[in-house]
Amino acid sequence: MFELPPLPYDHAALEPVISRATMHLHHDKHHQKYVDTTNELLAKAGRTPASLEEVVRDAAGDEASAKLFNNAAQAWNHTFFWTAMSARRQAPDGVLAQAIARDFGGLDALKTAFVKEGNGHFGSGWVWLAAEGEALKVLSTHDAADLLIQGDLTPLLVCDLWEHAYYLDHKNDREGFLKAWFDALPDWSFAATQYGAARGQGEAWGHPAPVTGAGGTAQLGARSN
Repeated sequence: MFELPPLPYDHAALEPVISRATMHLHHDKHHQKYVDTTNELLAKAGRTPASLEEVVRDAAGDEASAKLFNNAAQAWNHTFFWTAMSARRQAPDGVLAQAIARDFGGLDALKTAFVKEGNGHFGSGWVWLAAEGEALKVLSTHDAADLLIQGDLTPLLVCDLWEHAYYLDHKNDREGFLKAWFDALPDWSFAATQYGAARGQGEAWGHPAPVTGAGGTAQLGARSN
């Protein structure tokens, strides 16, 4: 059903913050396992969903579907994570930069809030920059939980807090990883598009749809309909 979307850049493109070795392990092995397990569980249940978002939302809060939720949500989270990063160092501009100044006091203050939230999160999870309409906020979610089940929040950026995301490259220094990540890897152009969607201007990003027949490869940059 669902395929592992290819990375939008080379495995070594995010070095030195994230190494080629980590990307091969994280994307090719770890992410692939979430996709494979999601497909196995859906096949066993005889389900052919129209989207991964549908799977995550339907499984959320259902104790009997906890394994499906964990794997489907992690598959979604990881694809969003790859998409929200860029090999080209960027800075926010335009309306998004103005919103960052309004809600955080500037990019440096946003970095401080983002790193503090991520480093302070106990255990595994994700740290997000999100929008609720015009308003920006930083928050973290635990384990596989994401913003698909968090009301009207639209994710702009996310960083993986699970140890497999940074342990090889940064050992046990989560704070150092988050600081280096924030400085070098966010795709602020993508975040600006997401912020526009949060304000009713266009569609937010959606995970590539399941492949139902021959032909066509899922593309990481697909948009939801």
